[in-house]
Order: sequence, then structure tokens, then C-alpha cells
Amino acid sequence: MLQFVRHLERRPRPVIIATVLVIIAVIGWVDYLTGHELSFSVFYLLGVVLAVWFVGSYFGATVSVLSVVVWLAGDFASGARFASPLIPLWNAIILLTFYLVVVWLLARLRSFHQNLESQVRQRTTALTKEMAERQRLEKEILEVSEREQRRIGYDLHDGLCQHLTATAMAGRVLSEKLEARSLPEAADGERIVNMVENGIALARGLAHGLAPVDMEAEGLMTAFNELASTIEKNSKILCTFSCETPVLITDTTKATHLYRIAQEAVSNAVRHGSPKSIYISLSNRGHRVTLTVEDDGLGLPESWQNGTGLGTRIMAHRAALMGTTISIEPNPTGGTLVECSLPEKSPE
Repeated sequence: MLQFVRHLERRPRPVIIATVLVIIAVIGWVDYLTGHELSFSVFYLLGVVLAVWFVGSYFGATVSVLSVVVWLAGDFASGARFASPLIPLWNAIILLTFYLVVVWLLARLRSFHQNLESQVRQRTTALTKEMAERQRLEKEILEVSEREQRRIGYDLHDGLCQHLTATAMAGRVLSEKLEARSLPEAADGERIVNMVENGIALARGLAHGLAPVDMEAEGLMTAFNELASTIEKNSKILCTFSCETPVLITDTTKATHLYRIAQEAVSNAVRHGSPKSIYISLSNRGHRVTLTVEDDGLGLPESWQNGTGLGTRIMAHRAALMGTTISIEPNPTGGTLVECSLPEKSPE
């Protein structure tokens, strides 16, 4: 029955009208064959209900009148006899009144249903627009933040680092002059030069942290190589980066998102997994760029794997901004496997 109703919902109105009339005719024929002693008046409601729900209340009232006429005609044709002509008239009025009440109730219910559907559609449209606008604003805010970080990183590298380098060179010259005169202050000058050089290293580290991916297409591969070297140097954990064929990403925003995802995955593996080795790979197969970070540690906490951890939510959000998803699951060889795959080129 439900499939029949769904089928009617997809049919044009003339087909539904014809179907209702056929139903009334079939019920009337069965009513006639069974004789006037068995009442089939309730079965005519099927045609009345379909008429009201799929066509309208006016057609439902018309079908109600037609159903009463067919019902009376069937009884008379099957040999029904009444003591008074008022009896079938009374029965017909009572039955018609019952049908019309059903028509009124169904029409109100249908109107309520249509209004509810309209409100749901409007609310769904509003929520869709709101979510799209929110995603757009989040993406724009994150892009502005990344862009400002890159600008600060470049300013640190090209401004402060260059200034400190010049200062170190001047200090070196001064230290050499003091040493040439055999003055004891030459050692102090050398210490100052070393302090400035340490400041240069710190400023470059900050600049790299703020702008890890260069603007060039090869910048992401270079950044991953530097990330692996930094992790191995600082944590004493073997960390390698592999890229069998060059993966060139000209979209700096996407490249930065991929780098931050890998950075978060590696950082969490070091903090929570206690691995002996971490493997970062970047590949381009089937016109899709795939980033994989896997380790051989103890695995990550359940809160991190099931998406309730802050790092997981940030990674998933960055993946969503690129129009893709990220998977975090146990590595078959032990540890954790993090994978993010996205189209090589964004769809136009």
C-alpha cells in the first residue's frame, strides 16, 4: 500500500483522477456482486482519501457524492427493497455526511502537512545557507590567519634575520680588530657574536614555524623534509619523508593545510604513541594527492582516534576546508595510520 501511495505521488493529476474513478468503479462492481445484504460503503473511503490527498478537497467531495450514488445504484441493482423511499435517502445522507467529514478532516490534515513541509524546506534552506556562510567565513578567517602568519614569517626572515646577520658580521669584524690588538675584550666580542648568531637561529626557526611552506610548487615537499629532520633531531625518533614522484601543489592554502595536518599527526604520535619510527609519505595516484603519516608506536588515545580530541577536530576541519576527509585508524603493523586524500586539482 505504501509503495502504491509513493507511486501515485510521482504521477500527474489526470492519472490520479483516473485511478480514483477506477477504484470507485471496481468497489461498486464488487458491491453489486455481493448483494445488498453486505455493505461495502466503508471501502469507498479509499477513493475519497486518495482524491482529497492527491487532488484536493473539492474533488474529494465530488468523489464522495459519486461513491454514495454508486453504492445506492449497486444496492438497487442487486434487488434491495425498502418500505419507504425515505429510508435509502436517509442512509445516503448519513453516508454522504460521514464522507464529507472525512474530506474536511483530511483536507485540514493535508494543509497542515503541506505547511509543515514548507516550513521544513524553508528552514532547511536557511540552515544550508547559514552553514555554507559559516564554512565560508571559517575558511576565510583561517586563510587570513595563515596569510598573516606567512607575512610575519617572511618579515622575520627577510627583515630581522638579515638585520641580525649584519649585526653579527659587524660584531665579528669588531672582535677581529680587538683580537688583532691583543685586547682581552676580544673574547667578549666573540661571545656577543655567538649570542647574535643564536638569535638568528631562533628567528629563523620562528619564521619557518609561521611560514613552513614556500610559495613555490615544490615547497610542500621541502617543508616535509625539514619537518622530518626537525622531529628526528629534537625527539631522537627516526622520522623519514618519502615522495616517489614529485607532487607539485601550486595552491599555497592547500599545501599549508596538508603540512599542518602532518605536523599535528607527527606531534601527537611523538607525545602519545612513543614510536621508534615515523613515516611521512606524499603521493599522486589517480589524480589524487594522498598524505600518509604512520608510526610503529603504542597507538593514540581513544579520545584522539574517535574524533573528540582537539587535534583531531582541527585536522578534520582543515580537511573539510579542502573538500575532503581524514581517516585515523590503527596501523596494521602497529601504531597509528593517518591518511588524507584530495583531488589533484579543485573542480571548476
